[in-house]
Amino acid sequence: MCKIVKKHKMLIFTLFAVAIGVILGFFLRNYELHKDTILLISYPGELFMRCLNLIILPLIVASLIAGTASLDINMNGKIALRTFVLICLTSFFNSIMGVVLVLLIRPGSFKYIDGSANNLTFINTAKKTYLTDSLLDLGRNIIPDNLFQATFQSTQTLYEANNTGDLIRKISYRSGTNTLGLVFFCTAFGIAVGMTGNKGKIIKDFFEAVFNVIMKLVNGVMWLTPICVGSIITGKLLDVPDVKYVLTQLMWFVITVVIGLALYQFVVMQLLYLCVLKKNPFKFYGQLLNPMLTSAACASTAAALPVTFQVMDNDIKIDPRITKFVLPIGCNSNMDGTAVMVGVSSIFIAQMNGIELTVGQIFTITILAFTSSLAVSSIPSSALIMVMLVLNTLSIPTQDVMLLFAIDWFVDRLRTTNNMLSDCYIAAVVENLSKKDLASLDETEMKKIQVARTK
Repeated sequence: MCKIVKKHKMLIFTLFAVAIGVILGFFLRNYELHKDTILLISYPGELFMRCLNLIILPLIVASLIAGTASLDINMNGKIALRTFVLICLTSFFNSIMGVVLVLLIRPGSFKYIDGSANNLTFINTAKKTYLTDSLLDLGRNIIPDNLFQATFQSTQTLYEANNTGDLIRKISYRSGTNTLGLVFFCTAFGIAVGMTGNKGKIIKDFFEAVFNVIMKLVNGVMWLTPICVGSIITGKLLDVPDVKYVLTQLMWFVITVVIGLALYQFVVMQLLYLCVLKKNPFKFYGQLLNPMLTSAACASTAAALPVTFQVMDNDIKIDPRITKFVLPIGCNSNMDGTAVMVGVSSIFIAQMNGIELTVGQIFTITILAFTSSLAVSSIPSSALIMVMLVLNTLSIPTQDVMLLFAIDWFVDRLRTTNNMLSDCYIAAVVENLSKKDLASLDETEMKKIQVARTK
């Protein structure tokens, strides 16, 4: 019992803080506290959010450059290319599925009218938008003209009336990090570093060191989670006029995420395995129960990696050359569950605040959910940091993200299991597609051994 408590102490402390926050929130509501008092109660949570926002920019820059520089496309040729393509395709599919589900279910728009569970309606704050301008702004933000300006401003098209009353299109800038532009530049820069070989090793090592330092900071900040989450939940319960409104939205949020994860885990992955390998996918699924439980308990695919290696190499008999290449890359870059979570969470927060997103903004969220799933680190609740990044890009309020910490301990375990399973299924598919390449590598290795013996 002591080992279990020590291993999961962060989860236990956070759950305890959530329970205390909920109890205090409901108890103090009876006293109708002053707004300043509620502000002071929420203040630790506000500082916590500021710390996370402070870390986001260096985290995304360092992780993208270090990650893309480590992807050696020339290594094992087609094997590496197949792995990378499958990771991108599955992640992009999950980001689209998450966005579609949250737009259909609209969990953040459920609201009580008179406190009755049978009276639910939608908020609709539609406003006039221009699809062409939204798409053009998307391209301008992907390719910024000033990299330093992109760190604190993004491009936006506005219309101003001239002296005759006609509307004139004007390209302007709004506050908020242009994450799309930074992602594009860092990805291209990282690929260029990887292509330079040994000459670019010093740059790669530098950004890997920066990433490790930032992760130390993230781990330190995350230890403040219990106190700050309890603070923000208590403050939120005291501040909202209708508590049932928030609880209903969170319930529908969890339902939306679970539907997305279940569709991918039990339908999409199984069909992919069946179509490529022509074997029973659920037999393969059953052999992965041990790493599934480990990844769910640790809420980290990296922590479950030793168990995953053991099962894939020894029990399922996947070629070790495939697992040693695919699993570590998937552990850090293939976050399909995170792609669903980021897309659903971002639009959910916008719906909670009554913000009707344009087509261009929805497309931006889809792209950012995809790219952030490739860059997010394999640590518990790291997806919520990426959600804040997406919201900052679109100038959507981020304070409601703290509400997701109350339920993320549960959702995190579900999406982490999806991430681990996706790595294993991709490894199996890549092995099947690479049989000829593996045989060719075997012949090459045998020739090298024969030459060495002759010498």
